[in-house]
Amino acid sequence: MSYLKTFTNGILKENPIFVLLLGMCPTLGTTTSAINGLGMGLATTFVLICSNVVISLIKNLVPDKVRIPAFIVVIATFVTIVQMLMEAYLPALFDSLGLFIPLIVVNCVVLGRAEAFAAKNNVFKSLLDGAGMGLGFAFALTLLGAVRELLGSGMLFNMPIFPEEYGMLVFILAPGAFIALGYLIAIINRLKKKA
Repeated sequence: MSYLKTFTNGILKENPIFVLLLGMCPTLGTTTSAINGLGMGLATTFVLICSNVVISLIKNLVPDKVRIPAFIVVIATFVTIVQMLMEAYLPALFDSLGLFIPLIVVNCVVLGRAEAFAAKNNVFKSLLDGAGMGLGFAFALTLLGAVRELLGSGMLFNMPIFPEEYGMLVFILAPGAFIALGYLIAIINRLKKKA
């Protein structure tokens, strides 16, 4: 597999949200706005890249019996770093994302890439895979958050696009996440069939 294909797989062909349908908890829970989606996506991207690199470096040192717990400790370390940085420098985003930041540790996208890719490939390929999957995840969360924010409140990245009274509250609430995600997946599947 070429290095470019390793990187682009997570963005296009194997997008964690729109194709693999992984990480639905943060996808549906944090995407009430485009900024929340982008923040959660970038935090997860950082964790994916760093944990993939470290796991690729230590894969031959970790016995099979403790492989998964060791991977979780590595992932938790980077999640803690993200959490502390976000709390210090982006307190509004930190408060908005809340409990979903620590839950990155058990996000199946992160642990799945550690087990399926980083534990079997070299450092550079693992870095590219983490970046591609992370950016694909961030793109999907941002797009879903933008759709929900625009349809729900008439705003995009907290800038008014049309009067708020024309917004549909359902898109800001939990059912709107399912509706918007379902339509986005349908649109993407339709575009893939035409290509």
